[in-house]
Amino acid sequence: MFQNIYKNKKVLVTGHTGFKGSWLVIWLQSLGAEVAGFSLGLPTSPNHFELLNLDKKIKDYRGDIRDRASLSQAIDEFKPQVIFHMAAQALVRKSYQDPVATFEINIMGMINLLDVIRTKSFVEATILITSDKAYRNDEWCWGYRETDVLGGHDPYSSSKSCADLIAQSYYYSFLKDTKTKIAITRAGNVIGGGDWAADRIVPDCIRAWGGNESVTIRSPLATRPWQHVLEPLSGYLLLGRKIIHWSRRIGR
Repeated sequence: MFQNIYKNKKVLVTGHTGFKGSWLVIWLQSLGAEVAGFSLGLPTSPNHFELLNLDKKIKDYRGDIRDRASLSQAIDEFKPQVIFHMAAQALVRKSYQDPVATFEINIMGMINLLDVIRTKSFVEATILITSDKAYRNDEWCWGYRETDVLGGHDPYSSSKSCADLIAQSYYYSFLKDTKTKIAITRAGNVIGGGDWAADRIVPDCIRAWGGNESVTIRSPLATRPWQHVLEPLSGYLLLGRKIIHWSRRIGR
């Protein structure tokens, strides 16, 4: 599927200690990539990253995505050819509890990454992961399309919509005619082993049932789409392959 595009590639994953990030690291390693990660810390206890001993298998950078200097130092040292940007504050309820931090992490994190890589000729492809919650929720009965209006009523959704627009601005302002190519992805809810985050339905249910407790579900009447974690990750990897090929054509 990926045509050995990641074999011996230097790949940086921001947010690599998280649920999706740690799964992506494992997959990239199986594809022969040299992987590094940049993350603030471990999101939960227990967590998927530690259980797999990934800190001993990759270059493990720790830093705040809001700290441009720290991020720039890691990128300059590792010199990634491909970047998957997953670092984020990803919980809706937490965004109500701390909206300022949510906006700072999701917006300034995106700005910092894009502002660093726009001068780095060694970066061939950057895949920016936002969310399907970046779309304005019109309560439709069908799925949203790429051309639908962005929006966001809660701080998390709004921050992802803002990050998406920032990525588009950096592309058209600085990156469109360079070798460094970017792509934006908007995946939905994911499930799978290794997710211990709070306020996620499946982990919450398992924790409650394990303790013989009732389950409290946020917005119980809402209809939620689900994907196994490996489904969006396969999409990210396939998209990365495509824009690496594109970058090479443009760079010639």
